[in-house]
Amino acid sequence: MIRIGKRYGLVGPNGAGKTTLLRLIAGEFPPDEGTIGYSGMTVGYLKQETEEIEAQKTVLEETMQAFSEILELEAEEHRLIEHMDAESDHESEEYHKVMEAFNHVHELLLASDVHLIKPRTESVLSGLGFKEADFNRPLSTFSGGWRMRVALAQLLLRQPDVLLLDEPTNHLDIDSIDWLEEYLKAYPGTVVLVSHDRYFLDRMVNTTVEVQQGQLTEYAGNYEFYLQDRTIRREHQRSAYVNQQKFIAENDRFIDRFRSKASKATQVQSRVKMMAKLDRVAPPPADEAKISFRFPEPPRSGRSVIEIPQFSKKYNSEQGVIPVFDKAGPLMIERGDKIALIGKNGAGKSTLARMLLGSEPFDGERIEGYNVAMTFFAQHQAESLNRKHTPLDALRTVSSSSSETELRTMLGAFLFSGDDVFKTIGVLSGGERSRVALARTLASPANLLVLDEPTNHLDIHSIGVLTEALRQYSGTFVVVSHDRHFLDRVVNKVWRVEDGTVRQFDGNYSDYTWQVEHGTARAFIEAGASAGSPPAKSAGAGATKATSNAMSDSKTPVQNSPSGSGPKSKEQKRQEAQEREIARKKQTQKSPSKMGGLNNFKLKNEYERVESEVEKLESSTKKMAEDLADPKTFANPSKSAKLLVDYETSQKKLVELNKEWEALASEMSARDLA
Repeated sequence: MIRIGKRYGLVGPNGAGKTTLLRLIAGEFPPDEGTIGYSGMTVGYLKQETEEIEAQKTVLEETMQAFSEILELEAEEHRLIEHMDAESDHESEEYHKVMEAFNHVHELLLASDVHLIKPRTESVLSGLGFKEADFNRPLSTFSGGWRMRVALAQLLLRQPDVLLLDEPTNHLDIDSIDWLEEYLKAYPGTVVLVSHDRYFLDRMVNTTVEVQQGQLTEYAGNYEFYLQDRTIRREHQRSAYVNQQKFIAENDRFIDRFRSKASKATQVQSRVKMMAKLDRVAPPPADEAKISFRFPEPPRSGRSVIEIPQFSKKYNSEQGVIPVFDKAGPLMIERGDKIALIGKNGAGKSTLARMLLGSEPFDGERIEGYNVAMTFFAQHQAESLNRKHTPLDALRTVSSSSSETELRTMLGAFLFSGDDVFKTIGVLSGGERSRVALARTLASPANLLVLDEPTNHLDIHSIGVLTEALRQYSGTFVVVSHDRHFLDRVVNKVWRVEDGTVRQFDGNYSDYTWQVEHGTARAFIEAGASAGSPPAKSAGAGATKATSNAMSDSKTPVQNSPSGSGPKSKEQKRQEAQEREIARKKQTQKSPSKMGGLNNFKLKNEYERVESEVEKLESSTKKMAEDLADPKTFANPSKSAKLLVDYETSQKKLVELNKEWEALASEMSARDLA
């Protein structure tokens, strides 16, 4: 039974039936036995794969289809107004029917807050990583991952009673996942989700349901609670099973021994009946196989692995020159560094990864250290695999010295068991090919790994195997990932890519979030956060407080994070004040991109023009409000109906103009023109 207001997490191995269960609940196909009742509840379902969407619609238009019923009402209102305007006889029965229909439609629109539809849609799209410039782009120009975000935005805006989410974080960056968590915490309905992101499960769910061998087992807590309670339950079940088996064996021996003795016939028959009625304890599930592998021992590199002094990077496109990095750096990777690259999608993480490898040209110098052997994993590498090879062949070509047992053990860690290792690459799914490509990358004896989203298409168990392998790896690696639990376990540095720069933090992901909330990094993140994105949250009581090198980059000297161990010196206070002032100026400079091309004279003219329009619109809106307050206005129904629509349109335009005026005022202040 799904209970109102609960947050359910469905867990279990790949193929256990989690997605099938969601599809059953969503009503995509009927159950073979039994029934599913909804008690009047509405159900919304986010699938793992995107469906075909009308190519001509923009991102905003497609997302606003979440309010299709309200938009139809709005179109009906305009049709009725045109009908009334066309009627010359205002006393006719037809006219009064149309007027009554208009009044009914208008009341429904007022009750539905129609004027909030667009700002609500834009807010959710911004939270999921879309920029304002993306809203009016055709949806067909976006990748499948971005189209999936539109589908998620639609679902969130519809607000069904039961929200079914199948791997909702797969195509989101860390900032968007943080925003989604905050949104779902306040969601008024029930949420049922499937995810391989342990951090997401721990923070989001309060009930965990295990799907295994066709059975559902409920645990009253998050994923961490589930792991602990499952161990306790299985131990109890194992003890009960062992004790019952002893009891059964003793009774079977008694029955066999005394079956032929007349003096014991009554006791034998009593025990036979008792055994027939015995409620048998099921044997506990077999423990998961402990699959593990170790990387081939890589050759030792020099202390300095990769060094890039100040650098810049830009792309030429149909829209002009697109800057990615502007005089960023310096960057230094040393032997033993385990670095996480994080940031919004499109910020330049994958570009920077290729620059580190030397496969992406840029303005600057790349200095490679002594004896560096590199290997790179990206999702698209799956398409370059030989389709006639088997997974076993694919690994053997890069690790010929490994035995077949060792290669099959590695493939087993990535969900290829039994005869799966002999299937040809051509018949595997996209996710399966990605897992083969990852296993092939990890089998290479390299001392520098660059991994782009290696946990995609892996279940929680396989991510655990990869985690342990990377923890034991003696080389150096850079990993792009949005799996925060994974990053917490494997990295010792975090590089955040944003606004054309790379900020460097010591420690794992929890250290990074603590520094954002308590250290010198706070000002930067608050200045760089986009509208609609909540600030990053601490990992909780388990977060480690960083004690040194809170933040360093090419523009800000390395500072020690205030750990609370003693009072701050005057120098520390002065430096922190300077950082706050820099952050304030950055914030005020964040204005619409079109303002960047205005000189001071044009900016002042634009500011005065918008200010004048605001004053005129405020005056006309006030006049309309006074007219609507006059009962005489409604003597002419057609005129009053049009006035109502004009008044609401004027209010919406006034909101937009005020936003533009505030942005211009901020730009004026930033340039000291006010």
